[in-house]
Amino acid sequence: MVNLFKAAWLLASSLHIPGLTFDHEISSEPQVSKTIAVIGAGSAGIAALKALMDLPSSIAQNWNITLYEQRGDVAGVWLPDPRPVSPPSIPYTPLYPLLRTNTPVPFMTYPGFPFPPGTPLYPSHEHLKAYHSSYASHNNLTPHIKFHHTVIKTEWVGDSEKGFWDITLLDDRNRTLRAGAEHLIVASGNNHLPRIPTWKGQEEWVEAGAGQRELFHSIYYREADHYTNRTLLVIGVGASGQDAAVQTVKLTRKTYVSVRHEVDLPTGSDDVVVQGEVSHFTREGVHFVDGTVLTDVDSVLLATGYEQRKPFLEAGGVLTYDPSAHSNASSSSRGGALVTNTNYIFPLHQHILSLSPQYPVNALSFIGLPTRIANCPSDYAQSLFAVQAIAKPWILPSRAKLLEELADREEDTRRAGLDPYVIGHAMLPDRATSNDYQDDIVDFLKQKVRAAIPDDGHKYVEEWRRNVFNYDYLKRGWKHLEALGVADDWVRDVKTERQWTDLMYRVNAWQESWEKENNIPFIDDTFASY
Repeated sequence: MVNLFKAAWLLASSLHIPGLTFDHEISSEPQVSKTIAVIGAGSAGIAALKALMDLPSSIAQNWNITLYEQRGDVAGVWLPDPRPVSPPSIPYTPLYPLLRTNTPVPFMTYPGFPFPPGTPLYPSHEHLKAYHSSYASHNNLTPHIKFHHTVIKTEWVGDSEKGFWDITLLDDRNRTLRAGAEHLIVASGNNHLPRIPTWKGQEEWVEAGAGQRELFHSIYYREADHYTNRTLLVIGVGASGQDAAVQTVKLTRKTYVSVRHEVDLPTGSDDVVVQGEVSHFTREGVHFVDGTVLTDVDSVLLATGYEQRKPFLEAGGVLTYDPSAHSNASSSSRGGALVTNTNYIFPLHQHILSLSPQYPVNALSFIGLPTRIANCPSDYAQSLFAVQAIAKPWILPSRAKLLEELADREEDTRRAGLDPYVIGHAMLPDRATSNDYQDDIVDFLKQKVRAAIPDDGHKYVEEWRRNVFNYDYLKRGWKHLEALGVADDWVRDVKTERQWTDLMYRVNAWQESWEKENNIPFIDDTFASY
Protein backbone atom coordinates (compact mmCIF):
# COMPACT_ATOMS: atom_id res chain seq x y z
CA MET A 1 0.00 0.00 0.00
CA VAL A 2 2.78 2.42 0.88
CA ASN A 3 4.49 1.79 -2.47
CA LEU A 4 1.23 2.66 -4.21
CA PHE A 5 1.10 5.93 -2.28
CA LYS A 6 4.64 6.75 -3.36
CA ALA A 7 4.00 5.71 -6.91
CA ALA A 8 1.00 8.03 -7.04
CA TRP A 9 3.09 10.86 -5.64
CA LEU A 10 5.90 10.35 -8.13
CA LEU A 11 3.45 10.07 -11.01
CA ALA A 12 1.72 13.31 -9.97
CA SER A 13 5.05 15.10 -9.67
CA SER A 14 5.84 14.25 -13.29
CA LEU A 15 2.66 15.95 -14.50
CA HIS A 16 2.34 19.68 -15.15
CA ILE A 17 -0.55 21.11 -13.14
CA PRO A 18 -1.04 24.89 -13.47
CA GLY A 19 -0.42 26.70 -10.18
CA LEU A 20 1.13 23.63 -8.57
CA THR A 21 4.82 22.85 -8.49
CA PHE A 22 6.82 20.19 -6.71
CA ASP A 23 9.76 21.21 -4.58
CA HIS A 24 11.48 17.83 -4.51
CA GLU A 25 10.63 14.20 -4.90
CA ILE A 26 10.30 11.57 -2.21
CA SER A 27 13.22 9.20 -2.12
CA SER A 28 12.37 5.86 -3.71
CA GLU A 29 15.07 4.21 -1.57
CA PRO A 30 14.20 5.16 2.04
CA GLN A 31 16.76 2.72 3.47
CA VAL A 32 19.60 4.41 1.56
CA SER A 33 18.53 8.04 1.31
CA LYS A 34 16.16 10.21 3.29
CA THR A 35 14.22 13.37 2.64
CA ILE A 36 13.90 15.66 5.64
CA ALA A 37 11.95 18.90 5.98
CA VAL A 38 12.50 21.39 8.80
CA ILE A 39 9.92 24.12 9.43
CA GLY A 40 11.16 27.41 10.87
CA ALA A 41 14.53 29.20 10.91
CA GLY A 42 14.49 30.51 14.45
CA SER A 43 16.72 29.24 17.24
CA ALA A 44 15.19 25.75 17.09
CA GLY A 45 15.20 25.41 13.31
CA ILE A 46 18.82 26.37 12.75
CA ALA A 47 19.82 24.12 15.65
CA ALA A 48 18.08 21.22 13.92
CA LEU A 49 19.73 22.09 10.61
CA LYS A 50 23.14 22.27 12.29
CA ALA A 51 22.64 18.84 13.88
CA LEU A 52 21.69 17.40 10.49
CA MET A 53 24.72 18.98 8.82
CA ASP A 54 26.99 17.56 11.53
CA LEU A 55 26.13 13.97 10.61
CA PRO A 56 29.03 12.14 8.95
CA SER A 57 28.84 11.82 5.19
CA SER A 58 28.77 8.04 5.53
CA ILE A 59 25.26 8.46 6.94
CA ALA A 60 23.84 11.60 5.37
CA GLN A 61 25.54 11.98 1.99
CA ASN A 62 22.34 11.00 0.15
CA TRP A 63 19.97 12.89 2.43
CA ASN A 64 17.85 15.67 0.94
CA ILE A 65 17.54 18.30 3.69
CA THR A 66 15.49 21.49 3.34
CA LEU A 67 14.41 24.09 5.87
CA TYR A 68 11.32 26.15 5.03
CA GLU A 69 11.03 29.64 6.51
CA GLN A 70 8.11 31.97 5.86
CA ARG A 71 10.18 35.13 6.34
CA GLY A 72 13.29 36.43 4.57
CA ASP A 73 15.93 35.75 7.20
CA VAL A 74 16.84 33.59 10.18
CA ALA A 75 16.34 34.38 13.91
CA GLY A 76 12.61 33.76 14.31
CA VAL A 77 11.21 35.77 17.21
CA TRP A 78 14.32 38.00 17.19
CA LEU A 79 13.68 39.16 13.60
CA PRO A 80 11.65 42.41 13.73
CA ASP A 81 8.40 42.76 11.83
CA PRO A 82 8.33 46.34 10.47
CA ARG A 83 4.79 46.07 9.15
CA PRO A 84 2.03 48.10 10.87
CA VAL A 85 -0.23 45.21 11.93
CA SER A 86 -3.55 45.40 13.76
CA PRO A 87 -6.21 42.78 14.54
CA PRO A 88 -7.32 40.47 13.10
CA SER A 89 -3.95 40.20 11.32
CA ILE A 90 -1.17 38.85 13.53
CA PRO A 91 2.45 40.07 13.53
CA TYR A 92 5.19 37.60 12.71
CA THR A 93 6.77 38.30 16.10
CA PRO A 94 5.86 39.95 19.41
CA LEU A 95 9.25 41.73 19.35
CA TYR A 96 9.12 45.34 20.56
CA PRO A 97 11.92 47.91 20.11
CA LEU A 98 12.90 48.16 23.79
CA LEU A 99 13.10 44.41 24.35
CA ARG A 100 16.17 43.19 26.22
CA THR A 101 16.94 39.71 27.47
CA ASN A 102 16.27 38.83 31.10
CA THR A 103 18.98 36.14 31.15
CA PRO A 104 22.72 36.71 30.63
CA VAL A 105 24.00 35.99 27.12
CA PRO A 106 26.49 33.23 28.02
CA PHE A 107 23.56 31.16 29.32
CA MET A 108 21.73 31.55 26.00
CA THR A 109 24.42 30.38 23.58
CA TYR A 110 24.73 27.35 21.37
CA PRO A 111 27.49 25.12 22.79
CA GLY A 112 30.93 26.32 21.71
CA PHE A 113 29.64 29.45 19.98
CA PRO A 114 29.85 32.46 22.34
CA PHE A 115 28.61 35.96 21.63
CA PRO A 116 31.24 38.33 20.20
CA PRO A 117 33.32 40.66 22.39
CA GLY A 118 31.53 43.83 23.41
CA THR A 119 28.08 42.25 23.65
CA PRO A 120 26.21 43.59 26.69
CA LEU A 121 25.61 40.96 29.34
CA TYR A 122 21.85 41.58 29.01
CA PRO A 123 21.59 42.78 25.42
CA SER A 124 18.87 44.26 23.25
CA HIS A 125 17.17 42.17 20.59
CA GLU A 126 19.49 43.43 17.83
CA HIS A 127 22.35 41.44 19.36
CA LEU A 128 20.24 38.27 19.39
CA LYS A 129 19.32 38.72 15.74
CA ALA A 130 22.99 39.21 14.82
CA TYR A 131 24.01 36.17 16.87
CA HIS A 132 21.61 33.83 15.06
CA SER A 133 22.64 35.22 11.68
CA SER A 134 26.28 34.68 12.58
CA TYR A 135 25.60 31.11 13.68
CA ALA A 136 23.81 30.30 10.42
CA SER A 137 26.57 31.90 8.35
CA HIS A 138 29.44 30.34 10.30
CA ASN A 139 27.95 26.86 9.88
CA ASN A 140 26.99 27.38 6.21
CA LEU A 141 23.31 26.68 6.90
CA THR A 142 21.65 29.22 4.60
CA PRO A 143 22.15 27.22 1.36
CA HIS A 144 19.73 24.67 2.82
CA ILE A 145 17.05 27.26 3.72
CA LYS A 146 14.20 28.25 1.42
CA PHE A 147 13.08 31.67 2.61
CA HIS A 148 9.63 33.09 1.90
CA HIS A 149 8.14 29.60 1.93
CA THR A 150 5.13 29.34 4.24
CA VAL A 151 3.95 25.85 5.17
CA ILE A 152 0.16 25.82 5.23
CA LYS A 153 -0.60 22.09 5.42
CA THR A 154 1.20 18.83 6.20
CA GLU A 155 -0.45 15.47 5.76
CA TRP A 156 0.91 11.97 6.36
CA VAL A 157 0.53 9.59 3.44
CA GLY A 158 1.24 6.06 4.60
CA ASP A 159 0.87 3.96 7.72
CA SER A 160 2.62 3.31 11.03
CA GLU A 161 5.67 1.80 9.33
CA LYS A 162 6.31 3.73 6.12
CA GLY A 163 5.14 6.75 4.19
CA PHE A 164 5.89 10.41 3.62
CA TRP A 165 4.71 13.89 4.49
CA ASP A 166 2.75 15.69 1.78
CA ILE A 167 3.62 19.34 2.42
CA THR A 168 1.72 22.26 0.90
CA LEU A 169 3.44 25.66 0.83
CA LEU A 170 3.03 29.19 -0.48
CA ASP A 171 5.97 31.17 -1.82
CA ASP A 172 6.41 34.94 -1.92
CA ARG A 173 4.58 35.09 -5.26
CA ASN A 174 1.62 33.29 -3.69
CA ARG A 175 2.23 30.18 -5.76
CA THR A 176 1.15 26.87 -4.30
CA LEU A 177 4.05 24.46 -3.96
CA ARG A 178 4.15 20.82 -2.98
CA ALA A 179 7.01 19.04 -1.27
CA GLY A 180 7.49 15.62 0.23
CA ALA A 181 9.57 14.38 3.13
CA GLU A 182 9.87 11.14 5.03
CA HIS A 183 10.76 13.03 8.20
CA LEU A 184 9.32 16.32 9.41
CA ILE A 185 10.98 18.48 12.08
CA VAL A 186 8.66 21.19 13.40
CA ALA A 187 10.64 24.14 14.79
CA SER A 188 8.14 26.91 14.16
CA GLY A 189 8.29 28.64 17.56
CA ASN A 190 5.83 29.17 20.38
CA ASN A 191 4.90 32.86 20.22
CA HIS A 192 2.60 33.13 17.22
CA LEU A 193 -1.05 32.65 18.18
CA PRO A 194 -2.03 34.96 21.05
CA ARG A 195 -4.04 33.53 23.93
CA ILE A 196 -6.95 35.95 24.21
CA PRO A 197 -9.22 35.37 27.21
CA THR A 198 -12.66 36.97 27.22
CA TRP A 199 -14.74 38.41 30.02
CA LYS A 200 -18.40 39.16 30.27
CA GLY A 201 -19.10 42.72 29.23
CA GLN A 202 -15.78 43.53 27.59
CA GLU A 203 -17.30 44.43 24.22
CA GLU A 204 -19.82 46.72 25.91
CA TRP A 205 -16.97 48.36 27.84
CA VAL A 206 -15.07 49.09 24.61
CA GLU A 207 -18.18 50.41 22.84
CA ALA A 208 -19.07 52.70 25.75
CA GLY A 209 -15.72 54.44 25.30
CA ALA A 210 -16.91 56.01 22.04
CA GLY A 211 -13.64 55.11 20.29
CA GLN A 212 -11.44 56.10 23.23
CA ARG A 213 -11.10 52.62 24.76
CA GLU A 214 -9.04 49.73 23.43
CA LEU A 215 -8.23 46.12 24.32
CA PHE A 216 -5.30 44.39 22.61
CA HIS A 217 -3.01 41.44 23.16
CA SER A 218 0.64 42.22 23.92
CA ILE A 219 1.70 40.71 20.57
CA TYR A 220 0.70 44.13 19.17
CA TYR A 221 2.67 46.10 21.77
CA ARG A 222 5.49 48.10 20.19
CA GLU A 223 5.99 51.66 21.45
CA ALA A 224 5.38 52.83 25.03
CA ASP A 225 4.55 56.29 23.65
CA HIS A 226 1.22 54.92 22.43
CA TYR A 227 0.02 54.98 26.04
CA THR A 228 1.03 58.56 26.82
CA ASN A 229 -1.66 60.23 29.00
CA ARG A 230 -3.76 57.08 28.97
CA THR A 231 -4.67 54.81 31.89
CA LEU A 232 -3.39 51.33 31.18
CA LEU A 233 -4.38 48.00 32.69
CA VAL A 234 -1.92 45.20 31.92
CA ILE A 235 -3.45 41.76 32.50
CA GLY A 236 -0.70 39.21 33.18
CA VAL A 237 2.74 39.55 34.65
CA GLY A 238 5.02 37.49 32.44
CA ALA A 239 8.05 39.03 30.74
CA SER A 240 6.04 41.07 28.23
CA GLY A 241 3.59 42.25 30.90
CA GLN A 242 6.39 43.39 33.19
CA ASP A 243 8.17 45.16 30.34
CA ALA A 244 5.03 46.98 29.24
CA ALA A 245 4.30 48.11 32.79
CA VAL A 246 7.83 49.40 33.40
CA GLN A 247 8.17 51.05 29.98
CA THR A 248 4.82 52.88 30.13
CA VAL A 249 4.51 53.88 33.79
CA LYS A 250 6.30 57.21 33.35
CA LEU A 251 4.11 58.10 30.36
CA THR A 252 0.64 57.01 31.42
CA ARG A 253 -1.69 58.77 33.81
CA LYS A 254 -1.57 55.48 35.70
CA THR A 255 -0.52 51.91 34.98
CA TYR A 256 -2.23 48.97 36.69
CA VAL A 257 -1.18 45.32 36.56
CA SER A 258 -3.73 42.56 37.16
CA VAL A 259 -2.31 39.38 38.69
CA ARG A 260 -3.76 36.16 40.09
CA HIS A 261 -1.13 35.75 42.78
CA GLU A 262 1.38 37.84 44.68
CA VAL A 263 4.35 38.95 42.57
CA ASP A 264 7.49 41.03 42.90
CA LEU A 265 7.64 43.52 40.05
CA PRO A 266 11.03 44.53 38.62
CA THR A 267 13.02 47.65 39.36
CA GLY A 268 11.41 50.74 37.87
CA SER A 269 7.85 49.69 38.61
CA ASP A 270 7.38 51.54 41.92
CA ASP A 271 4.50 53.57 40.49
CA VAL A 272 2.71 50.55 39.02
CA VAL A 273 -0.48 49.68 40.93
CA VAL A 274 -1.05 45.96 41.44
CA GLN A 275 -4.63 44.73 41.17
CA GLY A 276 -6.16 41.29 41.65
CA GLU A 277 -7.82 39.05 39.09
CA VAL A 278 -10.31 40.54 36.65
CA SER A 279 -13.90 39.35 37.13
CA HIS A 280 -15.83 41.10 34.36
CA PHE A 281 -16.39 44.37 32.53
CA THR A 282 -19.35 46.75 32.49
CA ARG A 283 -19.93 49.91 30.49
CA GLU A 284 -18.64 51.86 33.47
CA GLY A 285 -15.43 50.02 34.20
CA VAL A 286 -13.35 46.94 34.98
CA HIS A 287 -14.48 44.78 37.91
CA PHE A 288 -12.13 42.57 39.93
CA VAL A 289 -12.74 39.41 41.92
CA ASP A 290 -12.08 41.26 45.20
CA GLY A 291 -14.88 43.72 44.43
CA THR A 292 -12.66 46.57 43.26
CA VAL A 293 -13.87 48.56 40.25
CA LEU A 294 -11.65 50.74 38.05
CA THR A 295 -13.50 53.37 36.03
CA ASP A 296 -10.48 55.31 34.77
CA VAL A 297 -8.99 52.59 32.51
CA ASP A 298 -9.08 53.31 28.78
CA SER A 299 -6.45 50.80 27.55
CA VAL A 300 -6.22 47.09 28.36
CA LEU A 301 -3.15 45.10 27.31
CA LEU A 302 -3.47 41.32 27.49
CA ALA A 303 -0.08 39.88 28.44
CA THR A 304 -1.69 36.45 28.57
CA GLY A 305 0.73 34.35 26.58
CA TYR A 306 0.29 32.20 23.50
CA GLU A 307 -1.56 29.09 22.43
CA GLN A 308 0.46 25.97 21.69
CA ARG A 309 -0.91 25.24 18.25
CA LYS A 310 0.49 24.32 14.83
CA PRO A 311 -2.07 25.32 12.19
CA PHE A 312 -0.32 23.50 9.35
CA LEU A 313 -0.49 20.23 11.31
CA GLU A 314 -4.12 20.83 12.22
CA ALA A 315 -4.96 21.54 8.56
CA GLY A 316 -3.59 18.13 7.56
CA GLY A 317 -5.38 16.23 10.32
CA VAL A 318 -2.09 15.48 12.07
CA LEU A 319 -2.84 17.50 15.22
CA THR A 320 -6.26 17.70 16.87
CA TYR A 321 -7.31 20.89 18.64
CA ASP A 322 -9.19 20.10 21.86
CA PRO A 323 -8.97 22.83 24.53
CA SER A 324 -10.93 20.63 26.96
CA ALA A 325 -8.30 17.85 26.96
CA HIS A 326 -6.76 17.31 30.40
CA SER A 327 -5.58 13.73 30.20
CA ASN A 328 -4.09 11.35 27.68
CA ALA A 329 -7.55 9.86 27.27
CA SER A 330 -8.20 12.62 24.75
CA SER A 331 -5.48 11.08 22.59
CA SER A 332 -6.22 7.41 23.25
CA SER A 333 -9.92 7.92 22.46
CA ARG A 334 -8.79 9.12 19.04
CA GLY A 335 -6.61 6.10 18.42
CA GLY A 336 -3.50 7.73 19.90
CA ALA A 337 -3.64 10.79 17.63
CA LEU A 338 -1.65 13.88 18.48
CA VAL A 339 -3.67 16.47 20.45
CA THR A 340 -3.17 20.03 21.67
CA ASN A 341 -5.20 21.63 24.43
CA THR A 342 -3.45 24.98 23.68
CA ASN A 343 -1.00 24.41 26.56
CA TYR A 344 0.37 20.99 25.75
CA ILE A 345 0.95 18.87 22.63
CA PHE A 346 0.70 15.18 23.46
CA PRO A 347 1.67 12.37 23.41
CA LEU A 348 5.33 13.26 22.82
CA HIS A 349 8.48 11.52 23.99
CA GLN A 350 10.76 13.99 25.79
CA HIS A 351 8.77 16.89 24.25
CA ILE A 352 10.29 15.83 20.91
CA LEU A 353 8.99 12.70 19.16
CA SER A 354 5.33 12.22 18.33
CA LEU A 355 4.01 8.92 19.66
CA SER A 356 0.97 8.83 17.39
CA PRO A 357 0.63 5.35 15.82
CA GLN A 358 -0.30 6.87 12.46
CA TYR A 359 3.37 7.03 11.38
CA PRO A 360 6.81 5.83 12.56
CA VAL A 361 8.02 7.21 15.88
CA ASN A 362 10.82 9.17 14.20
CA ALA A 363 8.64 10.61 11.41
CA LEU A 364 7.53 13.74 13.29
CA SER A 365 9.75 15.68 15.70
CA PHE A 366 9.29 18.96 17.56
CA ILE A 367 12.21 21.19 18.51
CA GLY A 368 11.86 24.14 20.87
CA LEU A 369 8.62 23.37 22.70
CA PRO A 370 10.07 23.50 26.26
CA THR A 371 9.89 26.79 28.16
CA ARG A 372 11.64 27.93 31.34
CA ILE A 373 14.82 26.77 29.69
CA ALA A 374 17.76 28.30 27.81
CA ASN A 375 16.66 28.04 24.19
CA CYS A 376 19.83 27.67 22.13
CA PRO A 377 21.55 24.88 24.12
CA SER A 378 18.30 22.99 24.72
CA ASP A 379 17.30 23.36 21.06
CA TYR A 380 20.59 21.79 20.02
CA ALA A 381 20.29 18.97 22.59
CA GLN A 382 16.79 18.18 21.31
CA SER A 383 18.04 18.34 17.74
CA LEU A 384 20.80 15.83 18.46
CA PHE A 385 18.16 13.48 19.82
CA ALA A 386 15.76 13.91 16.90
CA VAL A 387 18.48 13.57 14.26
CA GLN A 388 19.95 10.42 15.81
CA ALA A 389 16.44 8.93 16.02
CA ILE A 390 16.07 9.59 12.28
CA ALA A 391 19.50 8.20 11.42
CA LYS A 392 19.33 5.19 13.75
CA PRO A 393 15.72 4.43 14.68
CA TRP A 394 16.72 1.19 16.39
CA ILE A 395 18.05 3.15 19.36
CA LEU A 396 14.48 3.89 20.46
CA PRO A 397 12.43 1.58 22.70
CA SER A 398 9.01 0.49 21.48
CA ARG A 399 6.19 2.99 21.18
CA ALA A 400 4.44 1.28 24.10
CA LYS A 401 7.53 1.69 26.29
CA LEU A 402 7.83 5.37 25.35
CA LEU A 403 4.17 5.93 26.25
CA GLU A 404 4.85 4.36 29.65
CA GLU A 405 7.78 6.72 30.16
CA LEU A 406 5.56 9.67 29.25
CA ALA A 407 2.93 8.60 31.76
CA ASP A 408 5.62 8.33 34.46
CA ARG A 409 6.94 11.82 33.66
CA GLU A 410 3.45 13.29 33.82
CA GLU A 411 2.92 11.60 37.18
CA ASP A 412 6.19 13.10 38.45
CA THR A 413 4.82 16.52 37.51
CA ARG A 414 1.63 15.86 39.46
CA ARG A 415 3.64 14.79 42.49
CA ALA A 416 5.33 18.17 42.31
CA GLY A 417 1.89 19.74 42.72
CA LEU A 418 1.47 20.74 39.08
CA ASP A 419 -0.82 19.60 36.26
CA PRO A 420 1.17 18.55 33.16
CA TYR A 421 -1.80 19.42 30.98
CA VAL A 422 -1.76 22.99 32.34
CA ILE A 423 1.95 23.79 32.56
CA GLY A 424 2.44 22.04 29.22
CA HIS A 425 6.04 21.98 28.05
CA ALA A 426 7.35 24.25 30.82
CA MET A 427 10.16 22.81 32.87
CA LEU A 428 9.47 22.45 36.60
CA PRO A 429 10.26 25.68 38.46
CA ASP A 430 13.20 24.33 40.44
CA ARG A 431 16.54 25.50 39.11
CA ALA A 432 17.94 22.08 38.16
CA THR A 433 15.19 20.54 36.03
CA SER A 434 15.90 22.39 32.79
CA ASN A 435 19.58 21.39 32.93
CA ASP A 436 18.83 17.79 33.94
CA TYR A 437 16.42 17.48 31.02
CA GLN A 438 19.13 18.36 28.51
CA ASP A 439 21.66 16.06 30.19
CA ASP A 440 19.19 13.16 30.18
CA ILE A 441 18.50 13.20 26.46
CA VAL A 442 22.18 13.58 25.55
CA ASP A 443 23.23 10.89 28.07
CA PHE A 444 20.77 8.53 26.37
CA LEU A 445 22.52 9.14 23.06
CA LYS A 446 25.94 8.62 24.61
CA GLN A 447 24.80 5.17 25.74
CA LYS A 448 23.12 4.21 22.48
CA VAL A 449 25.27 5.78 19.74
CA ARG A 450 28.72 6.16 21.25
CA ALA A 451 30.39 6.56 17.88
CA ALA A 452 28.24 9.60 17.09
CA ILE A 453 27.99 11.10 20.58
CA PRO A 454 31.12 10.02 22.47
CA ASP A 455 31.04 10.02 26.25
CA ASP A 456 33.81 12.42 27.26
CA GLY A 457 32.99 12.13 30.95
CA HIS A 458 31.30 15.53 31.05
CA LYS A 459 27.64 16.41 31.15
CA TYR A 460 26.09 18.21 28.18
CA VAL A 461 25.18 21.23 30.32
CA GLU A 462 28.48 22.69 31.41
CA GLU A 463 29.06 23.40 35.09
CA TRP A 464 29.47 27.11 34.40
CA ARG A 465 26.05 27.20 32.77
CA ARG A 466 24.50 25.54 35.81
CA ASN A 467 26.20 28.08 38.06
CA VAL A 468 24.35 30.95 36.40
CA PHE A 469 21.42 30.14 38.69
CA ASN A 470 23.62 30.99 41.67
CA TYR A 471 24.47 34.49 40.49
CA ASP A 472 21.80 36.31 42.49
CA TYR A 473 23.46 39.73 42.11
CA LEU A 474 24.38 39.50 38.42
CA LYS A 475 21.54 41.44 36.84
CA ARG A 476 21.67 44.27 39.34
CA GLY A 477 25.45 44.32 38.98
CA TRP A 478 25.22 44.78 35.24
CA LYS A 479 22.64 47.56 35.60
CA HIS A 480 24.94 49.19 38.14
CA LEU A 481 27.87 49.07 35.71
CA GLU A 482 25.68 50.55 32.95
CA ALA A 483 24.60 53.35 35.27
CA LEU A 484 28.24 54.11 36.03
CA GLY A 485 29.04 54.18 32.30
CA VAL A 486 31.71 51.46 32.52
CA ALA A 487 29.82 48.37 31.33
CA ASP A 488 31.44 48.43 27.89
CA ASP A 489 34.89 48.26 29.48
CA TRP A 490 34.01 45.00 31.22
CA VAL A 491 33.00 43.16 28.02
CA ARG A 492 35.34 44.73 25.46
CA ASP A 493 37.83 41.85 25.29
CA VAL A 494 35.60 38.96 26.38
CA LYS A 495 35.77 36.27 23.67
CA THR A 496 35.76 32.68 24.94
CA GLU A 497 33.22 30.81 27.02
CA ARG A 498 35.76 30.72 29.84
CA GLN A 499 36.14 34.50 29.70
CA TRP A 500 32.36 35.01 29.70
CA THR A 501 32.12 32.69 32.68
CA ASP A 502 34.76 34.66 34.53
CA LEU A 503 32.97 37.92 33.68
CA MET A 504 29.69 36.74 35.22
CA TYR A 505 31.51 35.63 38.36
CA ARG A 506 33.29 38.98 38.71
CA VAL A 507 30.18 41.11 38.10
CA ASN A 508 28.16 39.06 40.58
CA ALA A 509 30.88 39.21 43.25
CA TRP A 510 31.43 42.95 42.73
CA GLN A 511 27.73 43.76 43.14
CA GLU A 512 27.32 41.45 46.14
CA SER A 513 30.23 43.15 47.89
CA TRP A 514 28.88 46.63 47.11
CA GLU A 515 25.36 45.84 48.37
CA LYS A 516 26.62 44.32 51.60
CA GLU A 517 28.99 47.24 52.24
CA ASN A 518 26.06 49.62 51.78
CA ASN A 519 23.56 47.53 53.81
CA ILE A 520 21.18 47.14 50.85
CA PRO A 521 18.43 44.51 51.42
CA PHE A 522 18.70 41.50 49.11
CA ILE A 523 16.23 41.24 46.21
CA ASP A 524 15.81 38.06 44.17
CA ASP A 525 15.41 39.39 40.62
CA THR A 526 17.25 36.61 38.79
CA PHE A 527 14.48 36.08 36.24
CA ALA A 528 12.72 39.42 36.46
CA SER A 529 12.24 41.43 33.29
CA TYR A 530 15.21 43.69 32.54
